Amino acid sequence: MTQQANTPIYDTLIVGAGISGIGLGIRLKEAGFDNFVILEKAADLGGTWRDNTYPGCACDVPSALYSYSFAQKPDWTRAFAGQAEILDYVRDTAERYDIPASIRFNQAVERAQWRENQNLWEVQTGDQLYRARTVVACSGYLHEPIIPAIPGLENFAGKLFHSSRWDHDHDLTGERVAVVGTGASAIQFVPEIQPKTQHLTLFQRTPQWVLPKPDHSIPKIEENFFRLPFTLSAWRKMLYGGFETFGIGFRRPAILRQIQKLGLAHLKVAIKDATLRAKLTPDYTLGCKRVLMSNNYYPTLNQPNVDVFHTGLKEVRGNTLVGQDGSECEVDTVILGTGFFVTEPPIANHIFNDAGESLSQMWEDGMQAYRGTTINGLPNAFMVLGPNLGIGHNSAFIVIEAQINYIVSTLTTMREQQLDRIEVKAEVQQQYNRKVQKDLQGTVWNTGGCSSYYLDKNGLNSVGFPWSTLEMQRLLKTFDADNYTLTPAAQEVF
Repeated sequence: MTQQANTPIYDTLIVGAGISGIGLGIRLKEAGFDNFVILEKAADLGGTWRDNTYPGCACDVPSALYSYSFAQKPDWTRAFAGQAEILDYVRDTAERYDIPASIRFNQAVERAQWRENQNLWEVQTGDQLYRARTVVACSGYLHEPIIPAIPGLENFAGKLFHSSRWDHDHDLTGERVAVVGTGASAIQFVPEIQPKTQHLTLFQRTPQWVLPKPDHSIPKIEENFFRLPFTLSAWRKMLYGGFETFGIGFRRPAILRQIQKLGLAHLKVAIKDATLRAKLTPDYTLGCKRVLMSNNYYPTLNQPNVDVFHTGLKEVRGNTLVGQDGSECEVDTVILGTGFFVTEPPIANHIFNDAGESLSQMWEDGMQAYRGTTINGLPNAFMVLGPNLGIGHNSAFIVIEAQINYIVSTLTTMREQQLDRIEVKAEVQQQYNRKVQKDLQGTVWNTGGCSSYYLDKNGLNSVGFPWSTLEMQRLLKTFDADNYTLTPAAQEVF
C-alpha cells in the first residue's frame, strides 16, 4: 500500500455515501463520534438513487416508510416516490446534518486490509491511504450491474447499455429496441420507452408476479394532514404493521398462494390474448422472486409494437439477437435489465484479513456473517445490508436502521470500556448461521420453485432473513459483548 507520512487515524471509516453511510454518519455524530470519514467512489452522494436514473424509476415501498425514522418527510408528492424526489430527500437530509463535510468523493476503495500488529484498518484508494480503528462497509448491493456473458454481445453493432447506466443522450425515437430481462427495473422503464420506439422486443427468461400498485399524487389536504403532530408517525406505523403482516406469508408460503390470486386477476384483466397471457403467467409461488407492482406494465405489452419472447438471450450476431428457443429479431439498441451482484457483492473483493485473504475468498462456499453485520476473521469491521438480512416485504430503511443501532451500540461499548479490538467468535457465527439456514428451509425463497438472487451459486440462501423485522430489531438492538472476543486497549482510544 502507498505509505504516507502522518496519515491520520480515524475512529471509523465508512465505505459508501448512500442511504446506509449517510444514516450511520448522522447517528455517529449524535452519539458523539466526530472522528469519522466516509469514502465515496463517485462524485456525488446518493448510492442506488444516484445511479439509477432510468425513465420511470421509482420506489416500490410507500414513501412514508421509505425514509429515516428520525428524518421523516411530510410532503412527498406521490404515495410511491420517484427517483428524483428520493435523491433530493437523501441529499437534503445529509445537508441538514452536515454530512457532506465528512465525505471524501471520488475515493473508490481498492484495498481495505486489517493490520493485526497495529489493531488498525488500512484502506487504500486510487491516490490516498486511510487508517481507521473500525471500518463499516455501507456499499449496498444494487449498484454494480451484471453484464451477462452472451456470445457476440460485446460486438453488438448498435447501442448497448445497462438500465442502471442509462444513456440519456441516446434518443430511442423510431428505433427497434430490445430489453433483456423483465425484473424490477424493466417493468418501470418499459412503459416509458414503448411509445417512442418503432418496435420493442422483450427477452423474458422468467415471468414475474406483478401486483397492482396503489400509487397516486398526494393532494395538499393530505400533505397538510401529515404535518399535524404525530400523524405521520402513526401512518408510518400502520404501514409498517400492514407490510409486516404480509411478510408472514414469506415464512408460510400457503398464505402467498392465496395472495397470488390477485396477481392472476390483475393479469387476466389486463391481458386478453391467451397466448401472451400464458407467457406472462409465473409457475412459481408469489414472493419466491421479488414481488413487483405496476399498473401500466401489462397494458404496455398489449401494444402492437411490442413482442414478448418467452426466452433468454442465447447469442448476438451483428444486429440480430437470437433467443434460446431460436427466436430472432433485428434491433438498433439493446437495454440490459439484468440486475446486480447480490450474492457476490463486489466490495468483498476489496476487503482483506491480516493474512491477505479476501472476503470473497472467505465466502467461497457462501456469504456468512453474524446477525448479518460482523464477520469472524475481520475484527473491528461491520457490514450494512450484509448476508441474510434481505426482506421481501418491507422497507430497507428498517434493516439499515436496525444495523446502525447495533453498530453504534458496539462502538459506544468500545469507547466506554476502552477496547482496542472486537471480533465475533467463530462458534457463535456458525451457530447463528445454522439456525438461519434451518429456519429458511420453509420460506418461499427456498420452497417457491424459482431461481432468484436469494440463492447463490451453491444453492445456499445467503440473502433472505428467516424471521420478522421485529425479531431483526431485537437481535440488533444492543451489542452482545459475550459473543465476541474483546481486547482492551493498551492506551486510551476513541
